[in-house]
Amino acid sequence: MNAAPPSGKIFVAPGVLVTVARLAALSVPGVTGMSPVPGGVNRLFRLGAAQGVRLEMRGEEVTAELFLVIAPDSEAREVARRVQAEVGRAISEIVGLPVGEVLVHIEDIASSPAA
Repeated sequence: MNAAPPSGKIFVAPGVLVTVARLAALSVPGVTGMSPVPGGVNRLFRLGAAQGVRLEMRGEEVTAELFLVIAPDSEAREVARRVQAEVGRAISEIVGLPVGEVLVHIEDIASSPAA
């Protein structure tokens, strides 16, 4: 029996998008943490500012900005590229929204533990 899907809209809470983006970024080798969004202003979703994520909806697309702390022995450019790919994949596959841009800011390098 092929029943038509129910009609209506699905709403995803902003906190869900922030969490998906944050966890995806943190899963990339070389990312040690997130840095608070500079300026403290998050135009659309203020929720993610302290978690290092700024999200904005542009039409039907999500634009993400991530503010990262990386390991001292990691290659910044490669880590940033992997974060872009992983965050874009996570938002589109888990949440089902198209991703416009994923902007990555390397805000700091984690200090090495004292030897």
